[in-house]
Amino acid sequence: MGLFRRPEPMSDEAAARLTGETGRLWSRGWGLAATRSLQTLAVLALVAVGVLVITQLSLVFIPVTIALILACAIHPLVALMRRKGVPSILATWIALIGILAVLGGIVWVIVLTVRSQWDDLVDSATDGITQVTAWLDTLPFDIASIDLDDVWASAGDFLTSASFGRGALAGVSATASFFTGLALMIVVLFFFLKDGPRIWEFLLRPFTGASYERARRIGDKTVDVFGGYIRGTSIVAAVDAVGIGIGLAILQIPLAVPLAVIVFLTAFIPLVGATAAGILAALVALVTHGPLAALIVVGIVVLVNQLEGNFLQPVVMARSLKLHALVILLALTAGTILGGIVGAVLSVPLAAVAWGIITVWDGPHTPARPFRRKRDETV
Repeated sequence: MGLFRRPEPMSDEAAARLTGETGRLWSRGWGLAATRSLQTLAVLALVAVGVLVITQLSLVFIPVTIALILACAIHPLVALMRRKGVPSILATWIALIGILAVLGGIVWVIVLTVRSQWDDLVDSATDGITQVTAWLDTLPFDIASIDLDDVWASAGDFLTSASFGRGALAGVSATASFFTGLALMIVVLFFFLKDGPRIWEFLLRPFTGASYERARRIGDKTVDVFGGYIRGTSIVAAVDAVGIGIGLAILQIPLAVPLAVIVFLTAFIPLVGATAAGILAALVALVTHGPLAALIVVGIVVLVNQLEGNFLQPVVMARSLKLHALVILLALTAGTILGGIVGAVLSVPLAAVAWGIITVWDGPHTPARPFRRKRDETV
């Protein structure tokens, strides 16, 4: 019967000792490594699920994010009008119509100028290609010539193929998605401008005490970073566009105004946007005015980018974009892979907001504990 006797219950002291030994096992050496690995895998799984949801709901996520960024940028204007006694709904409509008028005006200028100079550009491009072909014939080594008849025949075959039909249908679907997203963005922007603070307070209802204060800090920091980023980038982009546009106009490069507008738009993609637009301007100059004009355009682009990067950007972007260039590059790469051009535009402000949230996690000027500076990091 001794084999089946019920064991004596463990004393509280023995249980505490066993629990302490188990805790030490998981807090040292391989146990600590296993714990951290499981935590890392859980975080990565959560991030992967979030990215999957965003990519599947991109038609909702992208318009809402753009509306949020624009609302943060316009919020000071709306708040100023309300303080001056303008009714809330009227201030909202003024701000909304103003931003839509600006965006519509940019598109109208591009389309109108391109249409007025398109024929000249095509003729210049044809002459430029002829000149380049003639120059290639003077080289000491042979370059296989391109049979233009074969090129046109291949183009005709493609236009009559099933692949072109599927591509056209995909283009129609993309156009419909674009206008759907645009309409959604306008509606969401209207409500963010009108009721943004009340919407945020509604979302904060589950939080109390310290959690509520942290959520309020996160909301204020998000508005500050998004608004400062858009306003600062707009100033930098305008300076880039004016500088490069004046240079193109002096050189009498065709499509100087649309190219300047493209410089303005691409400047919202840090590091690579203005450079890509400068390359496009140099190619137009090469085709229309030859290699010397293209070199001059490259010099203008480099000069404007250096002045902007060394003098203007540190002043206007100091508060909103405190990210290392490597972080910006990685964010651009990830955003481009996940969302194309729109992802490239949104990735950097989202990364800036994420870092801004970390910096106010434990207080207005107190970052989250793992990200606090604990020693001198200068080398």
